[in-house]
Amino acid sequence: MTVINPTGLKQQSYYNHAKIRQGTPVFPTGQVSWDENGAVVGAGDIDAQVAQTYKNIGLMLAGLGATPDDIVKTVTYVTDPGFAPAIHRGRLKFFDGVELPASTFIHVAGLADADLLLEIDLVVMIPDKV
Repeated sequence: MTVINPTGLKQQSYYNHAKIRQGTPVFPTGQVSWDENGAVVGAGDIDAQVAQTYKNIGLMLAGLGATPDDIVKTVTYVTDPGFAPAIHRGRLKFFDGVELPASTFIHVAGLADADLLLEIDLVVMIPDKV
């Protein structure tokens, strides 16, 4: 696995510009703060929604036989750009101990459910089994 942060590009502590990993690419459904019954966890509470969304990402990774280190790219959709600090805190906690993926942050007018505040889309590289 390699991360790339070219000189001349803005450097951040919460993403890398590129993360390269060998394997099979998987493009899962974007994850939100729904529980297993489809109810929004943390309506109106960005910290609760970030925690549930990353919990769901962890469950999805486990189902793929993958880990957070296998995520090479995230796209985070938010209904309020002021949520960035809460999202960065949750992101750093989830990716603690591994190289951060590349990241894009997009402000949107709304998501699939009016109570959802964020959605995180991923690109995961499943390591090839030898």
